Amino acid sequence: MARTPRKERVSRYPYEVICLHIRKKHPGCPDFAVDYIAKVIEGREWKGATLGNAVGIVMQTSLRHLMTEYETLLLHGIERAAARRKVQPKIDAMLKVWKRPPKATEQPAEEIREGQE
Repeated sequence: MARTPRKERVSRYPYEVICLHIRKKHPGCPDFAVDYIAKVIEGREWKGATLGNAVGIVMQTSLRHLMTEYETLLLHGIERAAARRKVQPKIDAMLKVWKRPPKATEQPAEEIREGQE
């Protein structure tokens, strides 16, 4: 039996698998963003997209629309392509931070409070 080519396959990804993928590839991604991105991906069917492609698409789109002035630029009549070019450096900077493991704090706040008692 012939296999369906990747570009024609429809995939659904489970929430837990998506979270593991994001935490592995983007260890600096905040927990709230991991949860949000995983829920968006889980809720869709992905035609021809690997899990990595789906994560990349949703991260780029979410950061563009939620964390930059992209929507405002569009409302002010800036062409879509120009607005995307303008905000892309900010998105790239955020993704660069998310690619790095988070810096460990000296001591969790609970341990500091316990040591003062």
